[in-house]
Amino acid sequence: MEKYEYDRKQERLLTLYTKLLGGEIICKKNEAEYFNVSSRSIQRDIDDLRMFLANRSVKTGTLQLLIYDKKSNGYRLLDNQTCKMTSGELLTLCKILLESRSLTKEELFPLIKKLLENCASLDNKRDITDLIANEKHHYIEPHHQAKIIDRIWNLGMAVRNQKYVEIEYKKLKNNDIVKRKVKPVGIMFSEYYFYLIAFIDVEKNSSLEKDELFPTIYRIDRIQNFTILQNRFSIPYKGRFEEGEFRKRVQFMFGGSLKRITFQYSGLSIEAVLDRLPTAQILEEKDNIYTVTAEVFGKGIDMWIRSQGESIKML
Repeated sequence: MEKYEYDRKQERLLTLYTKLLGGEIICKKNEAEYFNVSSRSIQRDIDDLRMFLANRSVKTGTLQLLIYDKKSNGYRLLDNQTCKMTSGELLTLCKILLESRSLTKEELFPLIKKLLENCASLDNKRDITDLIANEKHHYIEPHHQAKIIDRIWNLGMAVRNQKYVEIEYKKLKNNDIVKRKVKPVGIMFSEYYFYLIAFIDVEKNSSLEKDELFPTIYRIDRIQNFTILQNRFSIPYKGRFEEGEFRKRVQFMFGGSLKRITFQYSGLSIEAVLDRLPTAQILEEKDNIYTVTAEVFGKGIDMWIRSQGESIKML
């Protein structure tokens, strides 16, 4: 690169960095026109700035990220102050983790410590530590006593890379160990436990019941062993699994076929019903009695309906 071109590049980099520090949005097209270069040249400048900021973060501990903001259609600088959680956010997160009772002390307590060490000021760290001290002292671990954080990550990578997994799973009813080859499509958390959502490989497991052709739900702590295979499976985009949509329709993580239910509700809080059943729609309301319909997966809904006693009448 000739000295003149090198100087022009340095000038562009310094100008772009100064704009970013001032809170401006960098638009490739506008900068390319201003400097009379191609958009690819500006993209290389952005890549160089990202590398510079990454190296600087390692050396100084000051985090600065150059991110693309879709809303503004340009690049902006994200620094420590923007990334840092407030004391209220940290306290809320710690409370949720403790209340979930999903991890052993050996996994949960270091996780909370890392959160506070990396995200809280010294004063806030003391305040939050005091506010959660009693809950930590009385924390009751899940009975399974399994370490699951690494399992969640490895199975998550299998989901992301669409790789088959062979699992040995301890069933809930009789603790029998069954072996399955599955297509993992999602990981979810509900009611104290993390779950792997997967489709059973029909060719490998030919004697399937009808319901097992729908997503099957496995508690991750009950997976005794698993092997991530090298061969991949393919799911068309239109048939892809969506955790958010599945969560709306499943209760207590009991799998099964998709169905629609309709019932009358005469209890105290229709809001609680709508929160429990995100797909619920109110068809009619008369004298504080609501006619509700909802789309749900599996048999977990039956447990919830029984728990409501006389407040619910199935139609």
